Amino acid sequence: MRPADPPKSSAEVIDRGGRDRYAGGMEVNLSPELQTKLNDIATQQGRETESLVQEAVERMVDYDEWFLREVEKGLAAADRGEFIDHEDVGKLIESRYTG
Repeated sequence: MRPADPPKSSAEVIDRGGRDRYAGGMEVNLSPELQTKLNDIATQQGRETESLVQEAVERMVDYDEWFLREVEKGLAAADRGEFIDHEDVGKLIESRYTG
């Protein structure tokens, strides 16, 4: 595997790969410290920095979509009057944190 090429600028991390996928691209400014960490991880994994950024953004977006769906489910249950009693919440928490 060839090592990842370090980006010429922090904006290049996102913008270079994005132009092929959609019109307009995107520019993201990273701190020098974050850019160094990203480059180090890419080098260690033998990957391009762009693919790491793409994966990180996909994970964040997927998680955000999942979280919002779960919130909507909870709100719908509350609207239907489906609640968990205080005692049941305590038992649930206790069962998860005791071996």
